[in-house]
Amino acid sequence: MTLGPRSLRGRLIWGIAVLAAAVMLGTQAAGLIVLHSWLLNRVDEQLTGFPVPTRKMPGPPVDAGITLPSDFRVVVYAGGRPGAPIGDRSLPGPALPAAGSDLPPAGRAPYTVPAATGTGNWRVSVRAGPEGDVFVVALPLNAVEGATGKLLGIDAVLLAAGLTAVVVLGRLVVRVGLRPLTRMQRTASDITAHDLSRRLPDTDPRSEAGRLGVVLNTMLDRLETALQRTRASEERLRRFVADAGHELRTPLTTILGFAQLALRSPDRDPHERAEADRLIARDAQRMSRLIGGLLLLARLDREPAYRFTEVDLLELATDAIASTAPHGRGHQVRLVATEPVHAHGDADRLQQVVVNLLTNALRHTGLGTAVRVCVRAAVAGTQDGGAEAPGRVSCQPPLAPGTPIAVVEVADHGPGLTPEAAARVFERFYRVDPSRSRDLGGSGLGLAIAATITGGHGGRLEVDTGWPGGALFRLVLPIGRDHRRSV
Repeated sequence: MTLGPRSLRGRLIWGIAVLAAAVMLGTQAAGLIVLHSWLLNRVDEQLTGFPVPTRKMPGPPVDAGITLPSDFRVVVYAGGRPGAPIGDRSLPGPALPAAGSDLPPAGRAPYTVPAATGTGNWRVSVRAGPEGDVFVVALPLNAVEGATGKLLGIDAVLLAAGLTAVVVLGRLVVRVGLRPLTRMQRTASDITAHDLSRRLPDTDPRSEAGRLGVVLNTMLDRLETALQRTRASEERLRRFVADAGHELRTPLTTILGFAQLALRSPDRDPHERAEADRLIARDAQRMSRLIGGLLLLARLDREPAYRFTEVDLLELATDAIASTAPHGRGHQVRLVATEPVHAHGDADRLQQVVVNLLTNALRHTGLGTAVRVCVRAAVAGTQDGGAEAPGRVSCQPPLAPGTPIAVVEVADHGPGLTPEAAARVFERFYRVDPSRSRDLGGSGLGLAIAATITGGHGGRLEVDTGWPGGALFRLVLPIGRDHRRSV
């Protein structure tokens, strides 16, 4: 079973109250002890300062009816037996032994004995007298006990009043001190109600609550970013499924239509049958390319297998130009390079990237358009690529400025890309001109595959809309310091 309050406010208030009570009790006990000791020492000084006869007084024994002008009580033990007490008899005297042999040695420190009858205590001092007599001098402790008792009562009242004030003021102080946490609680309730844009207002790093607010705001920023990415990923997945279904449905519809036509009209004209077979073969090839691209993307996403070797990017770009030349439609492709540039990567996959960039440049520009392929070594920055810059778009994070890089640029002088199109150009199934791309056999997966391969190499594939001639795509690969090799 849990004892005590469960709330933080209640625990703080009760903790303050218990601590205050302990401090007050400690100080009151110390004051009470000091006062009692001081008063007792005063009584002892009076007892030790009381004059005792040093020689036997002649004459008859001392009359027991003598009253001393004070609270002193004196008992003389002569011959080992006590005489009549001398002093004020209005109070019951101290309880003394019947024989002098039972008294403590003379000269020892005063000690306390109870009253002979009733309540109260006496402070007693044993003094040696002449001719073997023993004088017992006593003082009542009524004043000492009365003062300490009255102080004890005052302390009890002060303790109750102090604890009440501590609890009342403590509630106010704790409420003010916990006000940042209260605001955090209200903000957290709003955030729980799906208002993720709210942030905790108290972020003063000098206080514990402020540091907690900074940590929670950072966590909320990351959570909101993660949720946005999740929603964007879900949206991309839905769009991907819809686009894949649309891309597959078109050739399937064509194949199904011609197949049904062949079944219904077996005696068609040979020319019509040949045309139908050609269209079926074309759409089957389109489906094969589409499914092959999807399988490749799935394999690269799941478990990419790259054979990393030293790759000559100049030779790779030359082979890519040669393989795309039959599809150039009169384009003027020019290779610009000063010396071989080497990078570490998978030669086949990197050539696939360059071929894809060249194919896009040839496919989306008019007849005879000039296309430039540039291979060079540089360092990552706003000028040579690899870093963030105005008009530069990529789906990979930027490289650290100053990183040695190998760059393969494919630039054309065609219509270029709008900022809206450049922002989505690396998405799967995205086409700037869907109708023309479909006629030419494109499926919108080429740049997505190229970006995935580049990311697997730790590089960056980017499009620069600031290129004045048309569209400029840049393959950026990080390399070591010794990235150049002479021929």
